[in-house]
Amino acid sequence: MNSAVVRNLLVRGMLAGLAAGLLAFGLAYLIGEPNVDAAISYEESHSHEHEMELVSRALQSTAGLATAVLVFGTAVGGIAALAFCFALGRLGRFSPRATAALLAGAAFATVYLVPSLKYPANPPAVGNPDTIGKRTTLYFLMIALTVLLAIGATILGRRLAGRLGNWNATIAALIAFIAVITVAMVFLPAINEVPDGFPATTLWQFRLASLGIQALLWSSFGVIFGTLAERVLNPRPAADAAPGTDNSTATQAAAVH
Repeated sequence: MNSAVVRNLLVRGMLAGLAAGLLAFGLAYLIGEPNVDAAISYEESHSHEHEMELVSRALQSTAGLATAVLVFGTAVGGIAALAFCFALGRLGRFSPRATAALLAGAAFATVYLVPSLKYPANPPAVGNPDTIGKRTTLYFLMIALTVLLAIGATILGRRLAGRLGNWNATIAALIAFIAVITVAMVFLPAINEVPDGFPATTLWQFRLASLGIQALLWSSFGVIFGTLAERVLNPRPAADAAPGTDNSTATQAAAVH
């Protein structure tokens, strides 16, 4: 794959990430922001300190949320496009669309789903401000560990495929991944800073909304980028020349276009 193709795929990956970010922003605004408002209301009703609001809540829930989601979508779209360039043809005889779908699913699982099983998303009012550094470090450590173990499981599956077959090798690699990641979750420190009396429904709905937003982001990215990548790597042949048209004339017309 030459540099021009990689550059085209990178641009399309960022555009696909931007489009997926727009969809994720719409869902976040509809189902995520109401739970954030509920958590903030709980925090304000149980706090005796009144801090000056530097940025209005209306701005946070619209322009602020849109900026964060769109920047995130564009950035991870570019990274995923580069990963696609490396993975294409190395995961098996999958088409560009299938490779993009597999990559998006793997990214969703390793970057969000598995780490959230140990350190789930929390709304405002949940978490001690004094431990935010520790919590952030542990969360990114969990993401890095999950990604590395997923890469290791992929390598293991490829090496076992010759002896066990693709299906059995995939199952064996998946079992190994689950076993190691389970041990890691057991030994990593747990964090439980949900305040007493915090509404369980708000916490559950916030975490469910977070799961849905990430699922929409990655699934829509996989579909959009897969379609764009297919057009770059497997362009449609030019339409056949009309009956009676000289082939050289049709070729020249195609060259002009």
